[in-house]
Amino acid sequence: MASENSAVPRKLAQHPSVRAVLSRQADRPAKPAVIDAQWLRQVCLDAGADDAAAVSLDHPDLASEREPVHTALPGTRSLVSLVVRMNRDNVRSAVRSVANQEFHRSGEIINEAARTVVRTLQDAGYRAVNPSATFPMEMDEYPNRSWVVAHKTVAVAAGLGAIGIHRNVIHPKFGNFVLLATLLVDAEISEYGQRLDYNPCLECKLCVAACPVGAISKDGEFDFRACFTHNYREFMGGFTDWVETIADSADGADFRARVTDAENASMWQSLSFKANYKAAYCMAVCPAGEDVLEPYLEDRKQFMNQVLRPLQDKRETLYVDPNSPAKTYAERRFPHKTIKEVTTNSRRKAD
Repeated sequence: MASENSAVPRKLAQHPSVRAVLSRQADRPAKPAVIDAQWLRQVCLDAGADDAAAVSLDHPDLASEREPVHTALPGTRSLVSLVVRMNRDNVRSAVRSVANQEFHRSGEIINEAARTVVRTLQDAGYRAVNPSATFPMEMDEYPNRSWVVAHKTVAVAAGLGAIGIHRNVIHPKFGNFVLLATLLVDAEISEYGQRLDYNPCLECKLCVAACPVGAISKDGEFDFRACFTHNYREFMGGFTDWVETIADSADGADFRARVTDAENASMWQSLSFKANYKAAYCMAVCPAGEDVLEPYLEDRKQFMNQVLRPLQDKRETLYVDPNSPAKTYAERRFPHKTIKEVTTNSRRKAD
């Protein structure tokens, strides 16, 4: 049979592997040109996702994603957004190692779920890839775009949430206690999600009150640099600043005068384990989402005492750019916290 296939050169057609493949092709039914949405959603849930929806790459809100997505998987036609929910009280804990462990573990779960779905799609005859969730990994162009696909943009287009004033995706059920992943698929899907017709954000402004560097203003403006400099202190630009401090120090004593043992231990922990967020308080205090909202509605004062106040009262170091609005805000609003001026290399705007 193999030697009769005119698409395969005669010499190649005699190879045992080629003969086996051509034989299977003859007996195998053709794969559906369009992937069944219900089947795919169940595959995602079985793999460990808590919610999933697809969106066409032709969606008008995804124009900025097309070129980088096609670079990652030429021929991509659909994107599948996956949601994994986090344990809320872990994220809310003033003991931030608890929160960071939750971020890291949830990230492992969603990356594993995405990989499992891609394997299933591959076995069904489709081409698909799962770019990294949680952390941007393409550092060649840093500080410009360093991610393959914008997970938040895709999730919103697929109808899995909307952006709150804190710039996090709020899932209508799970709130902002979610991590996101995106699959690139080379086929159309029978049903695509639709954008929500409302925003789950309550505009309660608790995220404004919680942010220790004033990155979120009451009128909805967002200071990306303030957030990046503090919350992402042990990522990217903050790491560069730490290395420059080492290089600029005259000797060990000078370096120790500039960087505390606790700061060095924290950076070592991030390098040896995974980079830790310094705050993410905006996520911690957000009461939005049907599964999250009840305690806030029952007793808002108690909610603030249990969730907001411990983060506001926490004694910690806040990292700010010199002469920045973040520095002014932190000094005025949180005099009990230590303010440290640093220089972070970040020129891009928030996505």
